[in-house]
Amino acid sequence: MELGVNVPNFGPGTNPARLRDWARVVEGLRYDLLMVSDHMVITPDVAEQYPAPFYEPFTTLSWLAGITERVRLGTTVLIAPYRHPLLVARMAANLNALSGGRLVLGVGVGWARQEFEALGAEHAHRGRRTDEVLAEVRRAWADTADYGNGAIPIWVGGSSTAGLRRTVRYGDAWHPLRQTIEQLRDGLDRLRTVAASENRPVPGFAPRILLRLTDEPLSDDDRVAGEGSIEQVMQDLAVLRELGAQSVVLDPFVGDPDETERPEAAWQALATIAAHRSGLETT
Repeated sequence: MELGVNVPNFGPGTNPARLRDWARVVEGLRYDLLMVSDHMVITPDVAEQYPAPFYEPFTTLSWLAGITERVRLGTTVLIAPYRHPLLVARMAANLNALSGGRLVLGVGVGWARQEFEALGAEHAHRGRRTDEVLAEVRRAWADTADYGNGAIPIWVGGSSTAGLRRTVRYGDAWHPLRQTIEQLRDGLDRLRTVAASENRPVPGFAPRILLRLTDEPLSDDDRVAGEGSIEQVMQDLAVLRELGAQSVVLDPFVGDPDETERPEAAWQALATIAAHRSGLETT
């Protein structure tokens, strides 16, 4: 099972030097994926959680591709309704080629109403628009003479019935964000039901979970996957592997933008997980 890291590409402490440091930490600790998020206009609703500066994901990953060698690169998640599908297809295919086939394209429908308005996009129809974007991206990539023949995995976020159907129709993996283990179990059951109703294969499973280590164990009733003592978090990872996860992305951003100015705590948490990873691989 691959382990990845969602690197903050936003906030007051984020700059090129800090992003370079993050890349060195992630690759140096032998994580398998380095992923970043997406916003294009930092409207007030976005800024409450993800304040400026915000480094656009394709630009950022293209730069990080040149200063990394092994780690796969991805979006968690690209907001599909914000961009023309042929632009997404072109930029993703080019980035995949320039990085030596290391791209994972995670996509979602988005949530920030004010950002939709600033971009002239329809918030109410974002699900339908995401379906259209994914279908057109798949059609574009079929032209391998133009877009290349590198296989780019598409991970689809969303836990609604429409989101699971979107995953089955267009995705290589379901990419839910920050849920409990029981929510993930339930989502997988629903995903299998949707796949059967569509007469399609069940997609892979690649969740993104919080990473927040605590000195003492937390009540299982009050925590999402990836938070708690190191024993709890490693058990979560073992359960996710048993549930069929091919990849798990750790998200060390707890929610305070000032964390971006003090990344050392996140780096230490990632180092702790990395030090325990051999035990996970042998269980």
